[in-house]
Amino acid sequence: MNCRKPMQLRLPEELKEWIKAESNRNGSSQNSEIIRAIRAAKDQRLAIQSSAHAC
Repeated sequence: MNCRKPMQLRLPEELKEWIKAESNRNGSSQNSEIIRAIRAAKDQRLAIQSSAHAC
């Protein structure tokens, strides 16, 4: 079973509006859009770190 704990998150108004717009555009929940954005940032950071260690 995947245990997920609620997390209170305070966002600036412009980010709230962007998340809302993205969720409407993609037909998804705001929670899904926040998770997608965090995962994309994480993947980008890991790719940068990985390429830095490859040299």
